[in-house]
Amino acid sequence: MELSLQALEAAINYWRERQPARGNEYALSPPVSRLATVYALMIYRHQTSIEQDSLDPAVLALIHDRH
Repeated sequence: MELSLQALEAAINYWRERQPARGNEYALSPPVSRLATVYALMIYRHQTSIEQDSLDPAVLALIHDRH
């Protein structure tokens, strides 16, 4: 099953609302950082979707736990 770039963006926005960036450096929270890494790689590779089987289970949990 594939995960779309839009679904990943929605998950990032969900976690950004619940755990916003903090500190003087505005460091991303751990959940947002994990999702943002996948997002950045997809953008770099010009992908509009990614196979969920290729994702780390922790990343999948962040995506699915928000529902």
